[in-house]
Amino acid sequence: MNYQRVVIKVGSSTLTAGGRHISPPRVIDLVKAICQLKQSGIQVLLVSSGAIAAGREALGYPELPKFIPAKQMLAAIGQPRLMEMYERFFAIYEEKVAQVLLTRADLTDRRRYLNARSTLEALIHQSVIPIINENDTVATEEIRFGDNDNLSAQVASLIEADLLILLTDQDGVYDQDPRRNPHARLFGRIESAEIPPEMWAAAGGSVSGVGTGGMITKLQAADLARRSGCAVVVASGSVPLNILRIVNNEPIGTYFSPVLNKIEARKRYILTAAKGNGQIYIDAGAELALIRGRSLLPIGITKVSGDFERGDAVEVLCGKASSVAMGITNYAARDLEKLIGHQSTEIETILGYTYGDEVIHRNNLVMIQSIERNCNG
Repeated sequence: MNYQRVVIKVGSSTLTAGGRHISPPRVIDLVKAICQLKQSGIQVLLVSSGAIAAGREALGYPELPKFIPAKQMLAAIGQPRLMEMYERFFAIYEEKVAQVLLTRADLTDRRRYLNARSTLEALIHQSVIPIINENDTVATEEIRFGDNDNLSAQVASLIEADLLILLTDQDGVYDQDPRRNPHARLFGRIESAEIPPEMWAAAGGSVSGVGTGGMITKLQAADLARRSGCAVVVASGSVPLNILRIVNNEPIGTYFSPVLNKIEARKRYILTAAKGNGQIYIDAGAELALIRGRSLLPIGITKVSGDFERGDAVEVLCGKASSVAMGITNYAARDLEKLIGHQSTEIETILGYTYGDEVIHRNNLVMIQSIERNCNG
């Protein structure tokens, strides 16, 4: 399989090389592998833990009460130090990075979800590597449950990645703990739609004591990502250059095949979500453009119905006929009312801002009618 967009999640135990402090040689190896991947033409996003470990190191490993504010304090201290290290090491290879802090709420609220996606897409378009972490100072879920694993899966779904690599302190997913049983068996490839029950049963907690997640969160992340059309590999982070071998489809770690391809996943979402949000009515010229695989532009819109927001899935109709298509709109209904019949070049002048020339991009459109017909029929 050829991968074009890859999300790499690295845990604290990988960054510390199993010790107490962030390991510069390990981070340099990781950065080198990511840069080689990017310079081969692959788009890369990094989801990185390690802020709390960096904060604890900065304070000299103090004895702190085991409660959430203390960990949030450590994250606040460690996050800029972690980013400074990444920025310095990536600069060696003449690559630019950007910090993106997200919370679960950012990816469950539709408008914030779209804003996050737009930001990440803009960074990728500018050839900048996004480095993503849970915003620990305001969200406690990641500290308690190791949600950077699940966050990485949500990011992979958000930007429609082809591959999610979860680097951990084991070679993959085993049927037993390989530290305690040398005969433990590594699960190689999982092709079934459901993750086998024995894998869930074998998943345990964090062993290193540095990170906050365990193998169970890796399985949760894999289950989520593969249902959005993303392949997943759980592998050891002790040799970061293995990232290159994984992308070249070598049998490293535990591989989970996608349950759906990305197009099917997007279409299912659009067709499911479009019911009842609103309608956009278009003229015959716009309908013909959609049939020919083009995007919907404001000049082809004749009417807007409903109270939908940017990012909602809506129904597209032509005249009094049945549905032409379903799609995800880039503009809210109140904005489209002002754009009806106007050229795309006028959007920013009319609204004071723009989310692009397209009302619905062709990649976010599912055709219902695929033949030319009379719009007034």
